[in-house]
Amino acid sequence: MESDALWYKDAVIYEVHVRGFYDADGDGAGEFRGLTLKLDYLADLGVSAIWLLPFYPSPLRDDGYDIADYGNIHQAYGTLDDFRMFLEEAHRRGLRVITELVLNHTSDQHPWFQEARSSRTNPRRDWYVWSDTPDRYKQARIIFTDTELSNWAWDPVSKSYYWHRFFNHQPDLNYDNPAVREAMWEVMKFWFAMGVDGMRLDAVPYLVEREGTSCENLAETHEVLRDLRQRVDAEFSGKMLLAEANQWPRDVREYFGNGDQCHMAFHFPLMPRMFMAIKLEDRKPIVDILERTPEIPASCQWGTFLRNHDELTLEMVTDEERDYMYDEFARERRAKLNLGIRRRLAPLMEGDRRRIELMNGLLMSLPGSPILYYGDEIGMGDNIYLGDRNGVRTPMQWNGGWNAGFSSADPEQLYSPIISNPIYGYQAVNVESQRRFDHSLLSWMKRLIRLRKSTRVFGRGAIELLAPENHRVLAYVRSLGSERILVVANLSSQAQAAELDLRRWKGAIPIEMFGGNLFPPIGDAPYLLTLGPYQFYWFRLRRL
Repeated sequence: MESDALWYKDAVIYEVHVRGFYDADGDGAGEFRGLTLKLDYLADLGVSAIWLLPFYPSPLRDDGYDIADYGNIHQAYGTLDDFRMFLEEAHRRGLRVITELVLNHTSDQHPWFQEARSSRTNPRRDWYVWSDTPDRYKQARIIFTDTELSNWAWDPVSKSYYWHRFFNHQPDLNYDNPAVREAMWEVMKFWFAMGVDGMRLDAVPYLVEREGTSCENLAETHEVLRDLRQRVDAEFSGKMLLAEANQWPRDVREYFGNGDQCHMAFHFPLMPRMFMAIKLEDRKPIVDILERTPEIPASCQWGTFLRNHDELTLEMVTDEERDYMYDEFARERRAKLNLGIRRRLAPLMEGDRRRIELMNGLLMSLPGSPILYYGDEIGMGDNIYLGDRNGVRTPMQWNGGWNAGFSSADPEQLYSPIISNPIYGYQAVNVESQRRFDHSLLSWMKRLIRLRKSTRVFGRGAIELLAPENHRVLAYVRSLGSERILVVANLSSQAQAAELDLRRWKGAIPIEMFGGNLFPPIGDAPYLLTLGPYQFYWFRLRRL
């Protein structure tokens, strides 16, 4: 495998739920042996890294984000040896592996918390945040507004309150305690030494609490991250830390530091504005958030995505924008969750192949490393009748046969029902059927990923936004060294024309990247393009 320390800047990342991908042993849930058997599929798809949802021992009250043991594998997913085999086989195919590290909190079943609550004098008492009253840190918002009334929960064992920013069964760790930092570093060392290539750091804005603040993005939190990064750099080369910080771009910028904190961070506010732009048929939401996105250190990278394992979060939008998104994308009340919408990409796009392609075309060409959610490459649907976020975590649909080819178990044994409705059901939407013809969504996604990976300009290049008079057309130029790629996208359901000011590239020949066809050379006059509904172009600007 290549030893490029900046590998993450060019990566196309595939997010996979081990439990939901492939069941090799017939018990109704996926495991590492099953995932290993499907690595050829991921290599053929063209992705370069796999991001795994939590796989640690856990009560699974929050789908594994409630960790009870950081140093092992949940027995339903296999053993450490199974994981090592998966890691070895992934690396053999040139696929890197990114795991989850939930820094902020543990399960209340974790031995650390069980010790901490056992008595007020226990040595691990100070590993968590305790109080005799629920009146501290009142300026901190409640994140899970649908389920939690307070950030404090009463512990009947030790007769005191403990702090939790997420579910009440997930007590927050106390990062003011050096022993906690040391323990988490030992966890990181264990997995990096095994060969893991990167870690997604869950919920990093909330590590430290201070009275009179929102308890988010505090300077002390950045000190924790700087310390961990310094240790990673000193002991492991080529490893990557990815910050999950659902904040405004100016605040997320701080998680890169001076290139001495996280290598990557998600660009959460971009994602809802892409959906907003396509519904409004107006480029303004995308342009506005890109213009509000600060420069980041040269060694750092944004992580961009359309959908993932959580709800389509609407935390980083205005109240008016949130109401609009609910009205347009979550008319059925069940689709709403907390401050978000629990739907997959295809249902959000009403199954419209043109819009699904356009959204992926933008994702692959905007700044950052794109992240695909498992099943979205074939247009999988969701089940909003399942609780919490489980509706977007259903089994992968491999074929139109028994249990969608996911498992040989009885259907009643499956960890989750398979999507079976007439539109997105496994008989209509599955890998096997889409592999059979060149014009399927899966085949198109393979071509898109291949084109994205054919150049480093998308992962490492600058972006310059153009301003055609037609507000329904989004256009920008990506540049790296002497290479230039022009992207033009019609956000409208109707055909559109746009005149682009391309005079600074006068004499260049636009070569359409999907077909390799030459368009007329650029001159002094405005460059006229016509685009069909939801059509987009990628042009290499080639000088003769």
